[in-house]
Amino acid sequence: MTNDSSRRIVEALQEWIKSAPAGAKLPSTRSLVSRHGASPVTVQKALRALASQGLIESRPGVGTFVRAARIARPADFGWQTAALGAPRNRLSSSPAAMRPASTDAIALNGGYPDRELLPERLIRSALGRAGRHDTALSRSPASGLPELRSWFASELAAVTPAGVAPASAADVIVLPGSQSGLSSIFRALVTDGRPLLIESPSYWGAILAAAQADVRLVPVPTGPAGPDPEEVARAFEETGARAFYVQPNYANPTGSQWTRDTSQQILEVARTYGAFLIEDDWAHDFGITTDPAPVAAHDDSGHVVYIRSLTKSASPALRVAAIIARGPARERIMADRAASSMYVSGVLQTAALDIVTQPGWQTHLRGLRHQLRSRRDLLADSLEKHAPLATLTALPSGGLNLWIRLPDATDLPSFIQRCETNNVLVAGGNEWFPAEPTGPHIRLNYSGPNPGAYPEAARVIGHILGESAIRE
Repeated sequence: MTNDSSRRIVEALQEWIKSAPAGAKLPSTRSLVSRHGASPVTVQKALRALASQGLIESRPGVGTFVRAARIARPADFGWQTAALGAPRNRLSSSPAAMRPASTDAIALNGGYPDRELLPERLIRSALGRAGRHDTALSRSPASGLPELRSWFASELAAVTPAGVAPASAADVIVLPGSQSGLSSIFRALVTDGRPLLIESPSYWGAILAAAQADVRLVPVPTGPAGPDPEEVARAFEETGARAFYVQPNYANPTGSQWTRDTSQQILEVARTYGAFLIEDDWAHDFGITTDPAPVAAHDDSGHVVYIRSLTKSASPALRVAAIIARGPARERIMADRAASSMYVSGVLQTAALDIVTQPGWQTHLRGLRHQLRSRRDLLADSLEKHAPLATLTALPSGGLNLWIRLPDATDLPSFIQRCETNNVLVAGGNEWFPAEPTGPHIRLNYSGPNPGAYPEAARVIGHILGESAIRE
């Protein structure tokens, strides 16, 4: 009853305010109580509602008045254009992989595993203990906690063959996520305007980091088994580049994994040209039918700069990664890190180390392998059944994504929009090409929420492609 009374008072006063001049005084609370037969509490509630709408204003000790209408004046930020100047690169601030999804959407566009794929109990316990650790009250070493650096080094050393000197903790730099590490590497090792070879397609975040560092990207075509070593050699020869950004294991977006021969040959090419391989091992923990084989494990002469993250496999909130680099390259990267972020939170580092050294971590990874395989196969089978015009380039042996080629005549922006209208979110493939795309592609993430909806998503994709083919 009180809510109805309050609403009637609000509606009556709104009508009165329409014809009242600005600054007109409203009837007193006592008068409104009498007029509407309501309690003082109900009247005050109505006045607060009108005030929240910007229609009235209260002047303590004087009364309540009709608020003067204020004409909204558009903000003028033109001065900033002159102060900032033209941008060197027009960068996208909202890549498809980072777009939020509504709760009822089938989200295949994301880049992070769903919560059910994370070791939640390990994370919560580790963060609780980290809060009681001394690192919660102290500054961490610039290169990271010694124990965590040792763990990263030992992970790579465990797969290093005999005859190759393994990495040590002294070679490791802990980072607040791998994205900032890529930026530091490009600035420190490539520098402004210099060429950087990059697989095409490749990770959109690396393309973004290169653009921010004003690095000139040189695309090198890649396939299910990696790039052609001869093409890589030719690109080094023609451009004078001294670095090549690569994802040898479960590449984003294609899911490709280099063969052992490809890895050895491309490492030899880098040695021949006195160049760096910047190896992004982002999906190290996401092997499904194979195990990751880091190229860095076969190099002890500083040609491979290795970066590995725990953000996706542990938790998006745990932004901890590491670079393993040797020689002067490490010192240059370290100098850049000092300028951009002096150190990484000791609490996060302590929690990360706690998680990965618990026996439950390996148990989690074994279970994750089976979960990813089930999800991958469900999405791939659903597409084969319901969307025959969507071609899976190769079934990945690890990672989180399927790379899908669409028919040549597909209007990609229109296709993406129609999918979204039908509550299916996909990531357009153009963002993963450092130059012009080779055709219309989409990247579908099979680690997101609600895998039971994959068949329905495939039906939507198939229906839209089918309709487009008929119109053609």
